[in-house]
Amino acid sequence: MSRAFTREEDSENAIAGIGERPVSQHRNLVTPKGLAMIDAELAGLRAALANAETASDRERIALVSRDLRYWNARRENAELSVPEPNSGVVRFGMTVSLEGEDGAAVSWHIVGEDEADPAKGSISHVSPVARALFGKAVGDTIAVNGREWEVVGLG
Repeated sequence: MSRAFTREEDSENAIAGIGERPVSQHRNLVTPKGLAMIDAELAGLRAALANAETASDRERIALVSRDLRYWNARRENAELSVPEPNSGVVRFGMTVSLEGEDGAAVSWHIVGEDEADPAKGSISHVSPVARALFGKAVGDTIAVNGREWEVVGLG
């Protein structure tokens, strides 16, 4: 095949030896904070692309362009979701407090995939724990990885 018939983005990726960032097949639910995070990523990447183009840094252009394609796709299919006030059951965007059978306590804020950070107390809505929690109320229990947890609070 002639090089004249290759897509520009393919040649950009070949320069840096990178592939595309995979876009999740799950619904792209986002909290207001998650939507703002996506918008901030896009703004930062647009500025980075302008700087890379000014410097004629082809490898950096390829990397930033790839990330821009990813975040543009995530922004296009983002679905802002805010839980109903005073909902009695676990929904996307809520913080859920759990207590284990051993008395251990943990709280998880259920958020979109891109904003999830378990080390900071937020989990993706497609995680096994979040899926087990959806629709549960205070007093209900879930079993995850062989451990039982009771829902003790919703926020």
